[in-house]
Amino acid sequence: MTMRLNADFEQRVVIRPEQYQWVDSPMPGVTRMMLDRIGDEVARATSIVRYAPYSEFSAHTHSGGEEFLVLDGVFSDEHGDYGKGAYVRNPIGTSHTPRIGKEGATILVKLHQFVPEDDEQKVIDTNQQPWLPGLVDGLSVMPLHEFEHEHVALVRWAPNTQFSSHCHWGGEEIFVLEGTFHDEHGSYPKGTWLRSPHLSQHIPFTQEDGALIFVKTGHLPDQSA
Repeated sequence: MTMRLNADFEQRVVIRPEQYQWVDSPMPGVTRMMLDRIGDEVARATSIVRYAPYSEFSAHTHSGGEEFLVLDGVFSDEHGDYGKGAYVRNPIGTSHTPRIGKEGATILVKLHQFVPEDDEQKVIDTNQQPWLPGLVDGLSVMPLHEFEHEHVALVRWAPNTQFSSHCHWGGEEIFVLEGTFHDEHGSYPKGTWLRSPHLSQHIPFTQEDGALIFVKTGHLPDQSA
């Protein structure tokens, strides 16, 4: 039977670091925390993948595209080395062979979630990119990718920043990189993953420690259609 994990996109999902359950991949030294998944080894998947130092993953082709953000260490393949903060998009049909060095690596990765027309390959070092003013005081935004309704960005929240209530057309997905993110539903420390469905609403804010988040909007299917 095909694996289905958090596969109902009409449901809000929150996974905090204390809920992580690491599972072995087919390759030695590579473990995964599965966040959502439809499929088995080849799957529409969102995962945190942890590579031990000097681990490798077999050569593979991205039949549905690959998007990842390096959370820690250095991720490497035959195309280059990507340190902490690197954002990489490998569109449908690209291939590579991950080979990790002495530092190991941890990445947030999304697989089989590209539309065929979204064919731009990109590597962005977010440590070198400018920040743009956000919609309210205390917010800074770093756009990473945009295609049709999908938007991907880093958003930095200064301490004690308040945002207005808003609706997510096409849903919203957040991974907390630093600090603590809040809304009226709860508090989300570093390492928390949130997925909110199409037309969901919330009122986000920060407190004394502020927050840095990776955010995607407009990419989740409307299952009521």
